[in-house]
Amino acid sequence: MGDTVGDGNGAGQARAARRDEAVRAAVEQGLLGPGAPLVGLLDVTGIRESAAALRAAFDAVVAPGTPVLHAFAVKATPLVPVLRLLREAGIGAEVASPGELALARAAGLPPGMTVLDSPAKTPAELREALALGIAVNVDNPQELDRIDGLMLPHGPKGVGCAPMAASRSPLGIRVNPQVGAGSIEALSTATATSKFGVALRDEGAREWVVRAYMERPWLTRMHAHTGSQGVPLSLMAQGIAETYALAEEINRRIGRQQIDTIDIGGGLPVNFGSDVTTPTYAQYARLLSEAVPGLFDGRYGLVTEFGRSLLAKHGTVVARVEYAKSAGGRPVAVTHAGVQVATRTVYVPGAWPLRIAAYDAKGRPKEGPAVVQDVAGPACFAGDLLARGCALPLLEQGDYAVALDTGAYYFAHHYGYNSLARPGIYGFAPDGVGGVAFATVREPQTPEEIVAESGGAHALALTTLPTPGRP
Repeated sequence: MGDTVGDGNGAGQARAARRDEAVRAAVEQGLLGPGAPLVGLLDVTGIRESAAALRAAFDAVVAPGTPVLHAFAVKATPLVPVLRLLREAGIGAEVASPGELALARAAGLPPGMTVLDSPAKTPAELREALALGIAVNVDNPQELDRIDGLMLPHGPKGVGCAPMAASRSPLGIRVNPQVGAGSIEALSTATATSKFGVALRDEGAREWVVRAYMERPWLTRMHAHTGSQGVPLSLMAQGIAETYALAEEINRRIGRQQIDTIDIGGGLPVNFGSDVTTPTYAQYARLLSEAVPGLFDGRYGLVTEFGRSLLAKHGTVVARVEYAKSAGGRPVAVTHAGVQVATRTVYVPGAWPLRIAAYDAKGRPKEGPAVVQDVAGPACFAGDLLARGCALPLLEQGDYAVALDTGAYYFAHHYGYNSLARPGIYGFAPDGVGGVAFATVREPQTPEEIVAESGGAHALALTTLPTPGRP
């Protein structure tokens, strides 16, 4: 399936066509070239389509009138214009740091569309969230103690606690159903030893969670997130089913519907192997409605926290081939995209392979026989390879190597190896007269900005410290 319900592969083909037009137009309009050898491109049309597909998928399975908040996981693409675009498409923000919250607020996200998740929230972060009325998912018992102190700064903890009048924050506990791992251990968050949430199968943990809700009538949400890339949908559904069962148990024991909202996290995997979007939001929503029907009968509000699946397929990294050479009989294209934009791919290529497409110096898809070659980055270590043994038309000096499906966790997550500059990022859309219009999302980083970030204003700081043994 494609990005929209029932469209077959059409959405993927249309997305590929828009990408081809955008790369060519970027060269023609001077966004790409010898002086700008690396850019990130964002398909605005595709992002809007994914947001609409997400909303439609869950609207199709929830009871009419059910409150649903789709909160984009800001960590996936932390760019203010992206968050603003999603806000206008009806998507909120899930934040996990003061920086991400600042980005969401700069994009105009209201507190009611913002959720704070983090395993290491400071008292200042919690205080700010409560003052703003932002939803908070409590990670552990010590954090709940902090919340108690902030909710009742001058009173006792325990039975009968009521929230301070100034806070409108919906509050809940993040639980770890400990259902197991997917194929990428680092992204599996519901393992037996995951650092996230309260581990429900640990001795006494489940009863502690029940008691925490019974003693705090202001705890009205429950949150779980099983993982993301590499986690099968069946495992994700199992984690949500166990979370739902716990919420039902707590409400029965309390004797009323205290938990009124369940946050099911995000984590829909992305197909990096082709332009086809699979699985789709519609497939996942239908699976959940069959596996956990009570979650969708109108008694519970719903929060989702999708990130990668909303943006990955709508981003493209385009890098100019600076030199074409060979080593050991294998062609090597030396480009400007490597570990600084594709850190996971370079360091863990088996788990994070990228598709690479070849474009000529005019930005047109390159034709010709497939040649096995390496696509290398600019960093000064041998492993800085964007792709190894990749079969595609031979890349030559002045051509462009294009890394596909990089809209999430790639060009917006810069790694400053060799003090390489952050690339410029541009959104694109049809201009209405047969061409492509671009908008600047983030300016390319300048050498002066690199110096400033690297302590340039304090160049003499270390030389002014006392030297032992000298007057």
